[in-house]
Amino acid sequence: MGKTSGGRPDPGVRAHRLAHRRRRAALLPAHPMGKTSGCRQEVGGRQEVGVRAIRIANRRDSGISWGRRARGAGARTGGVSAGAGAWRRRERAPQPRRPMEILTSIYALLSGGQGVNPKIDSVAFRLHCGATTAALLAASAALTTRHLVGNPIDCIHTRDIPEDVLNTYCWIHSTFTVAGEAGSAGGAYPGVRSAGTSPRRYGKYYQWVAFTLFFQAMLFYAPRWLWKSWEGGKIRALMMDLDVGVCTEIEKKTKKKLILDYLWENLRYHNWWAYRYYLCEGLALVNVIGQMFLMNRFFDGEFLTFGLDVIAYMESDQEDRIDPMIYIFPRMVKCTLFNKFGSSGEVERHDALCILPLNVVNEKIYVFLWFWFVILGILTFVTLVYRLVIIFSPRMRVYMMRMRFRLVRRDNVDTIVRRSKMGDWYLLYILGENLDSVIFRDIMHEFANKLNHNYQHHIHGVPDA
Repeated sequence: MGKTSGGRPDPGVRAHRLAHRRRRAALLPAHPMGKTSGCRQEVGGRQEVGVRAIRIANRRDSGISWGRRARGAGARTGGVSAGAGAWRRRERAPQPRRPMEILTSIYALLSGGQGVNPKIDSVAFRLHCGATTAALLAASAALTTRHLVGNPIDCIHTRDIPEDVLNTYCWIHSTFTVAGEAGSAGGAYPGVRSAGTSPRRYGKYYQWVAFTLFFQAMLFYAPRWLWKSWEGGKIRALMMDLDVGVCTEIEKKTKKKLILDYLWENLRYHNWWAYRYYLCEGLALVNVIGQMFLMNRFFDGEFLTFGLDVIAYMESDQEDRIDPMIYIFPRMVKCTLFNKFGSSGEVERHDALCILPLNVVNEKIYVFLWFWFVILGILTFVTLVYRLVIIFSPRMRVYMMRMRFRLVRRDNVDTIVRRSKMGDWYLLYILGENLDSVIFRDIMHEFANKLNHNYQHHIHGVPDA
């Protein structure tokens, strides 16, 4: 039914179906992309005319809008693309920084990102363990470089012995000088003359000078290392970056409260901490005195009066004076070589005259060290005497605190010294060396008020110091 003999649909049926599809397309709303209720409308395999027209119109509108965006992006400031570009530029542009952030950044840059190292010792102790250690290490490095790069000894050689063999032999087996002054018994230079029965003074020290200086540097640094291990970073922890008053008031108040709580909870428990530091200063004095005797033994008993001899030499008459530096650090020496068979089979004994250019540097180093050690020993001794006065005299503690920190009120200092012990005073003194002066003044004021009102806390029955 409804089909022709060839199996094809009847033309009437086909016309009916086509009319039905057109009516359905007219009743259903057309989708913008050419879909109507999930099905595609086709006529003979082609899309419906209405759907195609909608798609063409949509494409035309889309092209026009994109063209307008492309042409008007640079001219319009209120468009979507222009607004997005301006937003991106604002994001990329550096935001203005507050003055507090700028100062904090500068402080971190100058302090290397780790903060300034706190002062936990006296000036004499820093000179002892810091400056002296650095000077000794620099001298040791300079002499070591001279050994490796230059020629520490130059000897007059003969054709029979190669130059490098002669220099190496005299450097290893040491050289000597002969007792006697210049011009006596045919001597043309101090210590260089016919030996005969005169005593000889052998010098092997120049091979060990660089190592000795390095060992001395380690001894000078030992008290500092010991004190840092005992101190344990207490001062750095209490500072909390208050050495520069660049922070908000809330942050200052919080940090000051933490410091006050620590001082209150550990009141009268810092004596052993302070005595450990005084012990390190005593070790520094023992070290500098021991170093003088060590070098005196190293130079065969000639170092203790070395500086005094140099002063006497400079003040004596130029015609008959003898340089003591040449006597301890000779620049021209003798070297007795090995025995060697001659052409006739007889044993030949060779000697040589050698120059030690390195001793010109050595004498300058040890002249400086003699005077420096004497000055350092005096400063350390005076510092220890001052420590003894501080331990036994509370009045001196008040005076030193008042002289060093002028912003702190005298009555606050008197209260703190009376209600605390020597170790607490020393901790506060070192803390004041590292904190901002105004912040430290506030801490001292609040701590004194707290002691006045609650000084019986933790110390019931214990009399004032």
